[in-house]
Amino acid sequence: MSKLPFRYDIVGSFLRPAVLLKAREDFRNGKIDEQKLQVIEREEIKKLVDKEAKAGLKAVTDGEFTRSWFAEDWIVGLNGMEKLQLEHGIKFHSVETTGEYHTVAGKIGYNPDHPFFALFEFLKSVTPEGHIPKVTIPAPALIFNYNPFAFTPDVYKGNKEEYLNDLVDAYKKSISRFYDLGCRYLQLDDTMWTYFAYFLKNARTDLEKSTILQVAKDDLYILNKILEGKPSDLWISMHSCRGNYKSDYAFEGAYDSIIDTLSKVNVDGLFLEYDDERSGGFEPLAKIHAESPTRRVILGLITSKFAKLESEDEVIARIHEAAKYIPLENLGLSTQCGFASCEEGNILTEEEQWAKVDLVIRIAKRVWGDA
Repeated sequence: MSKLPFRYDIVGSFLRPAVLLKAREDFRNGKIDEQKLQVIEREEIKKLVDKEAKAGLKAVTDGEFTRSWFAEDWIVGLNGMEKLQLEHGIKFHSVETTGEYHTVAGKIGYNPDHPFFALFEFLKSVTPEGHIPKVTIPAPALIFNYNPFAFTPDVYKGNKEEYLNDLVDAYKKSISRFYDLGCRYLQLDDTMWTYFAYFLKNARTDLEKSTILQVAKDDLYILNKILEGKPSDLWISMHSCRGNYKSDYAFEGAYDSIIDTLSKVNVDGLFLEYDDERSGGFEPLAKIHAESPTRRVILGLITSKFAKLESEDEVIARIHEAAKYIPLENLGLSTQCGFASCEEGNILTEEEQWAKVDLVIRIAKRVWGDA
């Protein structure tokens, strides 16, 4: 059985405190310099880590406090990537995101000076004894999803194999660097799997379906190449949800249409969104277990989108329903996503956020004696 993820765990992001939001706004408006912003960011990260530990969490994160988006700050820090500001953002169910994006402007490569390395060193330095610092970064599929804005064709001249292998190299070297700095728990956030599931379900032609399946296979290829040969004491998980922007979602649809491919990703743990009917049933979990009997699946049964607390008994009943398809010992519990995939955050208060964390821990301790 995989040691990690834990029986109760967190996806990673937390609501930004008002003082941090003000500091970031002041920096954008030229009222404070980058050094002052960094001081405030680190003060707030230290406070967050203390709160995480006090709440009873075993893994702690920096809350993604230095990011505007869960993905873009990592992506544009890689060599060859550049920030792009579009007129329109991504259309979610009811809202539209900001137009912050990225483009492949040169040959993609590992950046030894990526700011996330120094951030991890700081996180590790403030992590209390008995807890483990967890790194969260977006999966490479957030780069190679073939969005026309995300790829400059003349960089690779249509050579997809070189493109994907450069991404593999950049990620493998980055993960190796995190490991050398002391990281033993890393999470890849890959929202593309629910994108694939949605569009496979709604594909109108065989060509559309085969195109989507090929991108999914590319995702599988690059993830497993990244994971190949990783140290045995480095646990890597993957999180997938259907979008989380100001408490809104982007996609809906069960995992069934994509599970044959998704189940083959060689991660130690999977965080899967299951907070409402948009996620479908638990039947696909059987395929995941068949592919890897030691893999842990963390059920995202608690929503991070809204403040209302779920019924403990109802959540426990759902966990046992899932256990019909995968052994209970292979399962764990978390929220379906973080609380702030973007700096604006979801529509709930910090107090309500911590009530959700407490709920996750209470339920897990009722279900698993070793939680």
